[in-house]
Amino acid sequence: MDSATYDKSLTYLYDLQKYGIKFGLSSTSNLLERLGNPHNNLRAIHIAGTNGKGSTAAMLSAILVRAGMQVGLYTSPHLIRFNERFRLNDQDVDDQKIMDVFRRVKDVVDEREPPTFFEMTTAMALSLFAEKQVDWSILEVGMGGRLDATNVIQPQITIINNVAFDHQEFLGFTLGRIAREKAGIIKKGIPLITAAKQPVALAVIKERCSALNVPCYRVGQQIKVRSQGKYRFSYRGLKWRLENLHLPLAGRHQFLNAATALGALEVLEHLGHLHLTTAQVREGLKNTRWPGRLEWYSDQPPVLLDGAHNNAGIVALRKALQEEYTFKRLILVLGIMADKDLRGMLHKLAPLAEHIILTRPKYERAAEPEALREMAGEFAARTELIRSVRQALKRAITLATSEDLVVVTGSLYFIGEVKEIKEEQQFIKHSG
Repeated sequence: MDSATYDKSLTYLYDLQKYGIKFGLSSTSNLLERLGNPHNNLRAIHIAGTNGKGSTAAMLSAILVRAGMQVGLYTSPHLIRFNERFRLNDQDVDDQKIMDVFRRVKDVVDEREPPTFFEMTTAMALSLFAEKQVDWSILEVGMGGRLDATNVIQPQITIINNVAFDHQEFLGFTLGRIAREKAGIIKKGIPLITAAKQPVALAVIKERCSALNVPCYRVGQQIKVRSQGKYRFSYRGLKWRLENLHLPLAGRHQFLNAATALGALEVLEHLGHLHLTTAQVREGLKNTRWPGRLEWYSDQPPVLLDGAHNNAGIVALRKALQEEYTFKRLILVLGIMADKDLRGMLHKLAPLAEHIILTRPKYERAAEPEALREMAGEFAARTELIRSVRQALKRAITLATSEDLVVVTGSLYFIGEVKEIKEEQQFIKHSG
């Protein structure tokens, strides 16, 4: 396989984005039917939620792999390479496997019913996992849940991490409506694990669970977690009692994601779907990696990347900065998508920062730096506009001392672009 053929295939896939976001399961179901319904025999874990889906999925995958199982993981978006969306046994799928499954799915596409980008990639993931006969498929919802392409599966357990405001133009402008979309992944008789807290969201989730005779296990109720210091926590579940668990993902909000993952595994074990040893759970958590979330970019000066792409993510980032990091000055580099709550996101972080550099990722939905400055209000005097992401990053690093902290945040697409710059710099350094 030559790189030109691979690139041509990716171009075809990305061109499907012209069909935008299309809610509904019929197109994905029709595509999968023409593939022989590869998803019907998969054992699956289905994960929805506003934030934390990917981290939870990564933990589940890491633990199951350490238990000797074959695991397929499907997440979105990718940060740098398209391959990141598809993982087998915690390794990105290689280009050849991507090409093989792409051709298989493309061969059955009915041009009278062209799939969206996400419908196509979902069909690719399900076809790949069936081909590899994985023991477990872990699928992250793209958006919402009820009408998301991934909702064609019949999982063994469902997870709703949390419910917060995001993608309101698609999911609704109230928490109740957003919760109803996410609760759409709940299937008759299939247990649910949730870390949702808001009374309105919980009421919607409980109502659907009751209607479908679904056991609902809640983090904070039947499942409890307690911080035991940085990167360490304890877990109390239905029967499991685990102390001093090590999780290398920064931010105490990750303990909630870990509790959600462990709760799901414990329920699956209770139902007889698997058996795990404490050592496998510990080893899996200890080896979990999920890039772009409170990830160190450099240490001289300290530069931290975080894909906080909505208000809930920004709140978690702010709390982490206040409680878990020490610095003399905070320098923010912000690149945010235009369809987000720009004012809210800015005003949650701006009070912590001495200097704010506003930039624009190379993505069509990115907000203009000038628009961000208009939203900054009283904090506008602290802002500097640098449209080039590369130059914005360079400026922030120049301003910072070893006692300061540079935080790059606002969008996962932005974080991906920054990581790509670092890869390019490392390549030049090593090849030179």
